[in-house]
Amino acid sequence: MTTEKTGVRPAAGSGIVLLTLAAGQFLMTLDSSVMNVSIATVAEDLGTDVTGVQTAITLYTLVMAMLMVTGGKVGSMIGRRRAFAIGCVIYGAGSLTTALAPNLAVLIFGWSVLEGIGAALILPAIVALVATNFPVEVMAAGAVAIAVGPLVGGACTTYFSWRWVFAGEVVIVVGIPALARRVADSPPGPQPRLDLVGAVLSAAGLGLAVFGVLRSSTWGWVNPREGGPSVLGLSPVVWLVLGGLLVLWLFLTWERHLEASGAEPLVRPSMLSNRQLTGGLVMFFGQYLVQMGLFFTIPLFLSISLGLSALETGVRILPLSITLLIAAAGIPRFLPHVSPRRVVRLGLLSMLAGIVSLLTALDTSASAGIVTVPMLLTRLGIGALASQLGAVTVSAVPDEESAEVGGLQNTATNLGASVGTALAGSILIAVLTTSFLQGIQQNPAVPPAVTSQASVQLAAGAPFVSNADLETALGDAGITGDEATAILDANAEARVDGLRAALFVLALVALLALFAARRVPTRQP
Repeated sequence: MTTEKTGVRPAAGSGIVLLTLAAGQFLMTLDSSVMNVSIATVAEDLGTDVTGVQTAITLYTLVMAMLMVTGGKVGSMIGRRRAFAIGCVIYGAGSLTTALAPNLAVLIFGWSVLEGIGAALILPAIVALVATNFPVEVMAAGAVAIAVGPLVGGACTTYFSWRWVFAGEVVIVVGIPALARRVADSPPGPQPRLDLVGAVLSAAGLGLAVFGVLRSSTWGWVNPREGGPSVLGLSPVVWLVLGGLLVLWLFLTWERHLEASGAEPLVRPSMLSNRQLTGGLVMFFGQYLVQMGLFFTIPLFLSISLGLSALETGVRILPLSITLLIAAAGIPRFLPHVSPRRVVRLGLLSMLAGIVSLLTALDTSASAGIVTVPMLLTRLGIGALASQLGAVTVSAVPDEESAEVGGLQNTATNLGASVGTALAGSILIAVLTTSFLQGIQQNPAVPPAVTSQASVQLAAGAPFVSNADLETALGDAGITGDEATAILDANAEARVDGLRAALFVLALVALLALFAARRVPTRQP
């Protein structure tokens, strides 16, 4: 939108306005980039493992997905600028809690919950406020965070502490509410009412389903793991996912009832009959599922399998993130009339080719260099999708419905990110556990007593650990010589098997997305 369409001029002090909104957008995108390259260090610092940090990453995006549409409605009720400022205060409190977190539980409360709630207020407000102020420049700040986030996180983690990133966020957030007074608020519209029933049902449905996926590596997908919980002979994961889908069906039924009766629903189900809109939302979901799944697994390979520092991991990813920015900005500039469907399909094919090439190159002797070409292809593909999908969804509806579409779009992206991290981590740990146990069981150098003990202790899932850490643990347990070598070899093979399985699932999602791309229009809006 332009300022002429909204009828509101940018506020005086345009430089301060730009800085304020850009800072908010930058922070929203920075956290996940930082946490992914610092997984190993964060896990060690908090006395947890990769699965624990995966849980925090998943819950962060899940909380945003659960509350994004509700946060947009709250912004409409109290004003976008006020929602932006309140969200920043909550987000800052979460950043401070995260910076001081002594364990995983406090990290989840500060980062996943408080920052997630703050982001659910900030992001919808930014969507509306940038239309009044600086749309291109502000959204570019988020793209910059995607590119430099791994490097910032890697440098702080390697030379100082990952906590410094969150402490720095507190400093930035302290100044944003004061500067936010200079931001021109979006024009007032009809005063909406918050659909509390719909808000609870949507949050509960999404939360149950994604939590089920997250716990699948520990509890099992269908059959319960040995020693794990079961409900009617099945893993709780089955009932959580089915329960979540049932609650989401109840949510849509309730929303249809409100829309038919003339009341204001949280989401108007009639919008979902728009083929172009739903096609764009599905593409956003698929893009972020694959993107965040990759951004979870590849840093694990670099930092744990190869033992690279967080900075070295960030340096490996940074140049490839820049190619994403080039594609996202270059395609609209130099090919303004290209078919969106063609660009999206080529982007998906590029992502698929990158994942498959990495999958085939992975083995126990692979070096960090194998990620360069695959990441180049996947980042180019993600950039191609990013160049088209925003316009696809927004142009699918009249201008007065763009704010509602923005809420749905943010929900789709964060839900995809949450499912992608949960699914990739779950598949990785499940396959790693099975492969490791089979590896030591089939190796005569490992005594049956050790194999039996490992089967019991790892029934809920084996940790994704480096050979160096495992060798230290084996030495502490008095296991040395051929026995230790056999276990270390099994661990190295199991890590590769787990990574391959996770990449295979992500490649399958990219392939399925190709079929959904037919809903994307062939002409630019």
